[in-house]
Amino acid sequence: MNADEPEAQETSIPARDGFPLAARIYRNRPDARRVVIINSATAAPQRFYRHYAAALADAGYTVVTYDYRGIGGSRPASLSGFPARMRDWAFLDMAAVLDWTQSRFSPERTFMIGHSVGGQVAGLLDNTRHIDAMMTLSAQSGHWRLQGGLQKPAVALHVYVTLPLLSHVLGYMPWSWVGSGEDLPKHVALEWSGWCRSRKYLLDDNTLPLDRYRSFDAPVLAYSFDDDNWGTAQAVDAMMSAYPNVERRHAAPADYGLETIGHFGYFRRQSKALWAEGFEWLGAFD
Repeated sequence: MNADEPEAQETSIPARDGFPLAARIYRNRPDARRVVIINSATAAPQRFYRHYAAALADAGYTVVTYDYRGIGGSRPASLSGFPARMRDWAFLDMAAVLDWTQSRFSPERTFMIGHSVGGQVAGLLDNTRHIDAMMTLSAQSGHWRLQGGLQKPAVALHVYVTLPLLSHVLGYMPWSWVGSGEDLPKHVALEWSGWCRSRKYLLDDNTLPLDRYRSFDAPVLAYSFDDDNWGTAQAVDAMMSAYPNVERRHAAPADYGLETIGHFGYFRRQSKALWAEGFEWLGAFD
């Protein structure tokens, strides 16, 4: 195996509507019954989290990563006309992965790691009783006014023009042309851009079961990063206000001997000092 590819078991998890989700299991010990589910950011394939997942496995956890429908290994041959919304990633995909881990591993503890949208929508699930704690990284309100620096006009341009225009014209959103990550199904892009135009982001969408957030009483450790203009401290505060039991941490790269963290840097190998801090937090739940 390539040294850059940690060992993992490839598998498929059926979503709640039967759609097959590509998934990987990282497990160094067959008796590791503390399970971590990693929920990806928008347009980020599960492969991006492989080194972080492997480090968690080394620390004694069973780790499950997966691709939302339309992304990575869960992408169909053509995205044009593929019927997926961002809410489907929560209600059909994320919820099913949580159910599957309970059935497959009968875990003593179940944790979620939510990157960006992976932490934003977790509170909407109907089975959060299984979650013992969640750590979120840059899980922010996507409203364009809350972004920092030059990201503010860039996000405004994307959510008012780029995403809706290209999605309607092409039948999918070629996010790889303009952003960091993979292309998106049309209705994922349209729903996401609609939320980003609303002052309270998805918390303004009364077609969602927003009352479920108040029932998410598991502890949440929510990180923001000083150089993340997409997930500013203000934006993370706005999103995390939906959860009732949140501990906030704001990290600066220099505090950990890093040049940059940004929106994606937490999961890169050079951020191991930050990983250790998070692993310590998870380890306190005995």
